Amino acid sequence: MDPTIKRPLGRSGIEVTQFGLGGASYGSIYREVSEQDALDTIAAAWDAGIRYFDTSPWYGRGLSELRTGAGLRYRPRDEYVLSSKVGRCFDAAEPGSDPDLSPWIAPAPFLHYHDYTYDGVMRSYEQSQLRLGMTHYDIGVIHDLDFWTHKTEEMVQHYLDQLERGGWRALEELRRSGHLKAIGAGINELGMMRRFLAFCEPDFWLVAMPYTLLRQEMLDEEFGICEQRGISVVIGAPFQSGILATGAVAGARSDYRPADEATLLRVRRIEAICERHDVPIAAAALQFVMGHPVVASVIPGAASAAQMERNVRTFRHPIPADLWTELKAEGLLREDAPTPD
Repeated sequence: MDPTIKRPLGRSGIEVTQFGLGGASYGSIYREVSEQDALDTIAAAWDAGIRYFDTSPWYGRGLSELRTGAGLRYRPRDEYVLSSKVGRCFDAAEPGSDPDLSPWIAPAPFLHYHDYTYDGVMRSYEQSQLRLGMTHYDIGVIHDLDFWTHKTEEMVQHYLDQLERGGWRALEELRRSGHLKAIGAGINELGMMRRFLAFCEPDFWLVAMPYTLLRQEMLDEEFGICEQRGISVVIGAPFQSGILATGAVAGARSDYRPADEATLLRVRRIEAICERHDVPIAAAALQFVMGHPVVASVIPGAASAAQMERNVRTFRHPIPADLWTELKAEGLLREDAPTPD
């Protein structure tokens, strides 16, 4: 697959390269990533023809946005698409304090609070402008409004109410003013799409788990809704947070946790089929998701230039149709899952 081909993002009128760079890894999610490695990662993506970059205030508690801005600030602004997120605002930690800054390793020293109100979205956008050192970013994504983050129905509904009563209006105002060209929402769980669609209609969903080489539950309903309404999907965690890149090695992570035995066994079976066809499992993971017509782009993270270059190579790696056929025959891939040509 050619990573530089562009696909439309819903009905927004903008296009993104079908392979992008996610900024969580160089925000130091699992290990400390140096400033130079982060900048080299962004440069390697640019050199490979990647023109879609995604970051967030949450990644490294501001660190990813600072690095993304430094890496892109002097690139031609009309040549790339940049997305960041709303839903959290930040304050500096008190001098001399020792706050819990998990899950990030060596992040920026900022404390966050959730805010999906009109004022919260506007403040979030303004803070991102300052960290990026740019007048605007192109795509605003509603971040982590889900049960994974907020735990209870009461809190999820509380923040949905904030978004409905003011936050969505702020996003639409930013789009009308030219500060945004598209609006998206992060989806980590089944069932959340309909709750957003009850009062708003994003241009796309940033899906980070329920559609990968390991999981295809979104075929049951969600992707059908997207096709009916012309809403695109961007896949944000194609490696299931690690295991589909590393394989079933000791310490492999799935869904941001150590993989359980059932997951390890399933991945070993997928690996065995990939090996028979001379295909890295990471290549199968990256390319599989692009087979569905609603998917506009896949944006794996990277923490070094070498990792970025490896991701691009695996995206380009030829995959025979027989691999998908065998995965389906072995019950490792749903029969109704579209696969790349």
